[in-house]
Amino acid sequence: MEILRMMHRQASKHPGLIPQFVFMSVGVCGASLYLIRLARGPHVSWDRRNNPEPWNKLSPTQQLKLVAVTTDYECLKKEGPDF
Repeated sequence: MEILRMMHRQASKHPGLIPQFVFMSVGVCGASLYLIRLARGPHVSWDRRNNPEPWNKLSPTQQLKLVAVTTDYECLKKEGPDF
């Protein structure tokens, strides 16, 4: 609570700090969401006992990259048998 009061006092004295607080908050939230997205990816194995190799269960049409510029994942064909 004391921190919020101090921030409010500083923001009223220096109005240029408000955009800085906004951009810093947006940056921290964006970085946190990206780290969560990376931690939940198919190449990360949190449960070694039940699923030691989660990358084997991926289909070839599943997009793994955040942005794929040149690859059309819909046209790819599966190169292995169905289990």
